[in-house]
Amino acid sequence: MGNSHGVLIPKPILAQVGLEGTADLQVHDGVIEIRPIRRNLREGWAADAARLKADGDDSLVWPEVAKNADDSKLVW
Repeated sequence: MGNSHGVLIPKPILAQVGLEGTADLQVHDGVIEIRPIRRNLREGWAADAARLKADGDDSLVWPEVAKNADDSKLVW
């Protein structure tokens, strides 16, 4: 590959750090860092919510709070 060099990293080590496919490669203070790319934890939530709504499976998990006789007197 031209003037580039390659490094072979054993598969068990890649699995240990969670590296699959692409990685983030940076140099900090003379040290080469290879890290797994962390995706946004909420990635895909909007699509999943739309699918649940379309399937009619978006009801409340907890029932609504029961109303008490004196609730109308409460001032918020």
